[in-house]
Amino acid sequence: MKHKYPHLGRVRQSLSLIVTTLAAAAATGCAVGPDFQRPAVPAAEAYTREQLTATASASLHGGEAQHFATGIEVDRRWWTAFGSRPLDALVEQAFTQNPSLASAQAALRQARENTAAQFGSYFPTVQAGYARARQKDSANLGAVLSSGEPLYTLHTSQVTVSYVPDVFGLNRRAVESLRAQEEALRFQVDAAYQTLAANVVSAAIQEAALRAQVVAAEGMVDTNRHALDILQRQAKLGVASGLDLAMQQSALAQAEQTLPPLRKQLEQTRNLLATLVGKLPVERESENLDLEAIQLPTELPVSLPSRLVENRPDVRAAEAQLHAASAQVGIAIANRLPQFALVGIKGGSATSFGEMFKNGNPFWNLTGSVTQTLFDFGTLKHRQGAAEAALDMAAANYRSTVLTAFQNVADSLYAVQEDAKMLAAGVDSEVAAKKTLDLIRRQLQLGAVNVLALYMAEQAYLQAHSTRLQTQAARYTDTVALFLALGGNQLEDDQRVHRTGAPSEE
Repeated sequence: MKHKYPHLGRVRQSLSLIVTTLAAAAATGCAVGPDFQRPAVPAAEAYTREQLTATASASLHGGEAQHFATGIEVDRRWWTAFGSRPLDALVEQAFTQNPSLASAQAALRQARENTAAQFGSYFPTVQAGYARARQKDSANLGAVLSSGEPLYTLHTSQVTVSYVPDVFGLNRRAVESLRAQEEALRFQVDAAYQTLAANVVSAAIQEAALRAQVVAAEGMVDTNRHALDILQRQAKLGVASGLDLAMQQSALAQAEQTLPPLRKQLEQTRNLLATLVGKLPVERESENLDLEAIQLPTELPVSLPSRLVENRPDVRAAEAQLHAASAQVGIAIANRLPQFALVGIKGGSATSFGEMFKNGNPFWNLTGSVTQTLFDFGTLKHRQGAAEAALDMAAANYRSTVLTAFQNVADSLYAVQEDAKMLAAGVDSEVAAKKTLDLIRRQLQLGAVNVLALYMAEQAYLQAHSTRLQTQAARYTDTVALFLALGGNQLEDDQRVHRTGAPSEE
């Protein structure tokens, strides 16, 4: 049986052949531009010039020796190693309420949607349209309608199918670039969680250390007041001179002068901690964390150098940005090559809505086009050059990030090692200063020494005690810095972050 419209069959065959050919080219053709290769892992076998095995110890809480466990990965929830439930609660509160994390999560969702949107360009776009027009034709040019009526209403509806075959991999490279950018943001989110945890733990330790320093300074003020009372009684008896009394009054004033700076630092640290956990300073009540209630981890995992580039989220993010820059070079090259497009339109037009597809009113149109830029004053060439320069910049940034990561680990290891020695020496210094101060106090009561000796002994002890507290807190913060520098175990893709936004406990 003969087809009513024989030419329509030939058009369909031609369309099918064109679509099949271009689709095959898009599926099997290579994507122009460089194929990304992951950078080689650094060949370093150690972080430090000499092997570190264990730290010195001191005879007080927080002065325990720490041992370096080489080849062991850092747990993602490393802050639990400090054995403090209030500290754990602060970190979890920060994970759920810190607005910076919410912003990072939103940026990741945006990147994910942009990737999905670009992926849709692999497929044809189908659009439907309808138009209604009331018009009058010129009588001098002849009537358009067979009825000869110059005034009529025209109804037109149509379906348009457009398709851009990805012959040279332009869309493939665009999707690749967006996926890499999404991956970079995913690692940046992970880095944001780890950094926030480190900031919260460090601020909490600092708050506890400052509170202990305030207590010590207040105790020194009370001691000086007591000494002043003794001297005032001795002055009445003629045992102490007016000079002794004036010097002790000066000592009391200087002791009182040490309190405001410490209290200021304490309040500012509390405000910082409130901000980190997503609260206004007036909304957060202090947990009154005590250094004595926080355990110093005695086993410090130190992952192998070959694992550092896998575990550090900032390194992985830099790698993903390098990948995105590589794909951008492919995009720039593909933009200089011919661009193909297919557009098919089928519709109907009539003066009556119900007759648009009757009595020969349907129409169709098939268009295939190829566009090639012949002359643009070097615009596309220079865009390719810019993309290649951006790739070189991303490669340099990646190398810089890797070097910084190894530096961070080495610095943290040396800090853990040397601050342990400093604490041990500080404890000895504090013990000696306390013994000296106690002896001079007893001698002062007996009238064997003057107030100048007491003043000097008090200053020496206060300085030794304050330094010991600072060094004791430094051992905790050094450990935090080491955990952060090593990066912790990384999870894959969506397992890296819970739906609630907190790092996985797996």
